[in-house]
Parts: sequence; structure tokens; C-alpha cells
Amino acid sequence: MLGLRTTIYIVPSLSEAKKWYTKAFEVDPYFDELFYVGFSIKGYELGLMPEEGASIPRGENVLSYWGVDDIKKEYKRLIKLGATQHEAPKNVGGELMVASVKDPWNNVVGLIYNPYFKIK
Repeated sequence: MLGLRTTIYIVPSLSEAKKWYTKAFEVDPYFDELFYVGFSIKGYELGLMPEEGASIPRGENVLSYWGVDDIKKEYKRLIKLGATQHEAPKNVGGELMVASVKDPWNNVVGLIYNPYFKIK
């Protein structure tokens, strides 16, 4: 195993989601097609794929956490952009903090402040 590489969110409107995620992550997509939009987030992949057919239920059983330097600030910024609260910032031991929001399409986006994590 080589570690996390990609998180994909399935959305009903690829164009609307592309605009929202461009603002949320403050980066333009490097790959932009009708079937997939890809963002490079500090070496990790954030992908958007269009929903095919009927709307699919959004689960809360899998969480991907995106690293941040100031979790409270980023959490508030995403809420301002139209996300809704899923889990308010909380300490989970030592200096570790986690939070999560739901994007406008009900996908869970996790945030983590983890000063112990280093990319090797």
C-alpha cells in the first residue's frame, strides 16, 4: 500500500461543483472533462464525477480528511461558501483536531489539523 491518493465526490452538477470546489480549495482543476474534474491538492487528488442516472444516497460511513493549518478558520470559510455543518471542530487527542462539513450536494468533506503528520 502506498497511502491515500484520491478522494472522489459524486455530484449531480459537475459545473456547479467545479465552481464550488475551486473556491473551497482555492485551486483551479488541472483536468476538466465532462466525465471527470480533477484537482491537485498539495500532491493529492480531489476528483469530481457526475452522477449517472437517479440520485444516489450520500453516506457518512467513509470520511476523507483534508489537512489544514487553522481548522476553525477553514471550517467557517467552507460554511460561508455554502457547506453545512456535519461535525464542528473538536480535539481528538493532543493537538489533533477534526471537523467535517457537507458540501452543497451532501458529500462529507473532512478537515484535520495534525501537526504530527509528515509526508515521507
